Amino acid sequence: MGLVELANAIAPQLEAQGRLIRLPEDRPVVFVGDTHGDLEATQRVLSRHAPAEETIIFLGDAVDRGPDSAENLGLILETVRSHPTSVHLLMGNHEVWRLAPFSPADFWEGLESGEGDAVAAALELLPYAAWHPAGVLALHGAFPDVADLTSIESIELGSEAWRAITWGDWGDRPSPVTSSGRPMFGRREFVDRARQLGVRVLVRSHQPHAPISQFDDRCLTIFTSSAYGPGPRRVALLPAGRRVETTRSLDLEAID
Repeated sequence: MGLVELANAIAPQLEAQGRLIRLPEDRPVVFVGDTHGDLEATQRVLSRHAPAEETIIFLGDAVDRGPDSAENLGLILETVRSHPTSVHLLMGNHEVWRLAPFSPADFWEGLESGEGDAVAAALELLPYAAWHPAGVLALHGAFPDVADLTSIESIELGSEAWRAITWGDWGDRPSPVTSSGRPMFGRREFVDRARQLGVRVLVRSHQPHAPISQFDDRCLTIFTSSAYGPGPRRVALLPAGRRVETTRSLDLEAID
């Protein structure tokens, strides 16, 4: 199935599932960081972790930077379509180039206009976040400033809360700072918003030079792509039934 045909086929499924995925407690969860056109990384993850037995969450940014963006996105979307309750691709900033353009964007700029419109329309329906009852929230960038978890469902595309999720960085800043369209938040925002949402641990990707663990081991940043040079490509594992207190409650696995 071609990418446009696949995008058209999966769009109703994505729209029906909503913006917040609620994960089951009785299945292991695999969190996959940015893959960025690294088809081999996605293939390795899917060969090691079976959707029939585990829930797999791709944290966004499946395209651009790597050599096989179309193939990588196609494999992920086909797996999501085949396993609608156990495999999910969350929205990253590289999935919504049409709404917030950036450069370089080799995948998007290489598509014909009709192709780009069909793929973009489907990816704009992707969920924003996935919630695990152990207190783990997974998303691409940073917490949105919303009243509670349920409010994530109604965040509008292009809004400030949407930009925090898809573009937000974390750093040691006393207050929010925006640079080149990337809002950066500090410890105060992390603690306040985590409390507001009832989150013990945030699992995210997006920010390649961030520490793996931040804010007293409550924010985990992982990458599963070779797009940023040498270094281990990792996933994070949450076994079924495990109590979560900090990022150390999750297991890191190198797929290299």
